[in-house]
Amino acid sequence: MSTERCRVLIAEGVGTCFLLIGVVGSGIMAERLSPDDVGLQLFQNAAATAAVLIAIISIFGTISADFNPAVTLAAWMLGHRSGREVPGMVVAQVVGGCLGTVLANLMFDLTWIEASTKVRSGGHLWLAEVVATVGLLLVVFSLLRTARSSAIPYVVGAYIGGAYYFTSSTSFANPAVTVARTLSDTFAGIEPSSAPMFVLMQVAGVGVAVALVRVCFPDRD
Repeated sequence: MSTERCRVLIAEGVGTCFLLIGVVGSGIMAERLSPDDVGLQLFQNAAATAAVLIAIISIFGTISADFNPAVTLAAWMLGHRSGREVPGMVVAQVVGGCLGTVLANLMFDLTWIEASTKVRSGGHLWLAEVVATVGLLLVVFSLLRTARSSAIPYVVGAYIGGAYYFTSSTSFANPAVTVARTLSDTFAGIEPSSAPMFVLMQVAGVGVAVALVRVCFPDRD
């Protein structure tokens, strides 16, 4: 494996790890700081997640900063990545995300792995995951294809922070994040049985987003 390839996998793994530390850790802290106000808990979780996204995309953007199998899959479908890159990156993202959840649990003196009991199921939530994923991918690839990639960290952070509120699912929009969040029975958790449909809807969102990007932002190279 080349040095460059190793750097990409490390960046994807470490970045996704910190993303889940941010998502799960801020959810746990929000529950403890505001135990009787779910709205405030969601705001704290959304704000922290948005901030972490801006930071980690800024850190690893010159190496690789997908942190999301949906982004990686779309990048391959749109010709921005080769197919042989995808499997390794997805594995790095899922492993990194699961490690991030475990670290968040341990930092707050919880069992290192505890399957979530938070059921997130229903057609309205599945539709929300399609919408959330489409929006995220439009943000990323519209900016990438119009030579505004320096804005990606901030616009992605802003979009996800907003999508926590305008989607009923609170915008997972990321298969690696979905899998990793099954490992913590806290504010940000999702019951393992709810995760497969979330992932399926996210993949469906990839298909819709790729079609829209090809029409609206054709590759001119």
